[in-house]
Amino acid sequence: MTRTLLITGGSAGIGAACARLGAAQGRDVILTYNSDPAGAEQVAADVRAAGQKAQIVQCDVAQPAQIDALFAAIDPACPIDLVNNAGIVGKTASIADLTPERLTNIFAVNVVGAILVAKAAVAHMRACGTPGHIVNVSSAAARLGSGNQYVDYAATKGAIDTFTLGLADELAPEGIRVNAVRPGLIETDIHAKGGEPDRLARLSHMVPMRRAGTADEVAQSILWLLSDGASYVTRTLVDVAGGR
Repeated sequence: MTRTLLITGGSAGIGAACARLGAAQGRDVILTYNSDPAGAEQVAADVRAAGQKAQIVQCDVAQPAQIDALFAAIDPACPIDLVNNAGIVGKTASIADLTPERLTNIFAVNVVGAILVAKAAVAHMRACGTPGHIVNVSSAAARLGSGNQYVDYAATKGAIDTFTLGLADELAPEGIRVNAVRPGLIETDIHAKGGEPDRLARLSHMVPMRRAGTADEVAQSILWLLSDGASYVTRTLVDVAGGR
């Protein structure tokens, strides 16, 4: 039985690329969005155009009640794989610019939300009797640190790396594999959201491959990790960063 892809933050960027690639590979998709319903509808339309089913659920992962509502909306008998992708970034900042409100918000989404989504996904897998797999979307920032840029974002992704390792240990005996991808400089709108729309052009020369990556390239790695082709891969952090 082909498992349905559950993708948080699926209205754009890497999440949207995973939905489209998954549909091309014959997978149905459940995707969430927080504030971009039009983007989510477009991705769902692309999934359906590929001949697969698409379900859209609005979900702010910083709100535990909305995570509960998300899983209540999923057929209890539907086997799933999780792309734990929803995340945010603040404006470029140094340590002096960080506020308690900014830190609380980014950790609520990128860490607490991701952990609670994974918890609910595992409970769903156990209840439906079909072990699926989990890929957490981390970032190369977790090992680079992103000083004077996104040090708080980098810290959240470091937490996701550690969570991935521990959860993989915990779930391996059940046949649930848990891995993470760490994208580097990727062509998505996250740079504009961070106040640096020119970031790709400015930093691409620092990447050994001398270019930014694409969301599709990251999606290829994620879908492979969820596939039977990666049947002996768990507790692994996969860099998709052009060598940097």
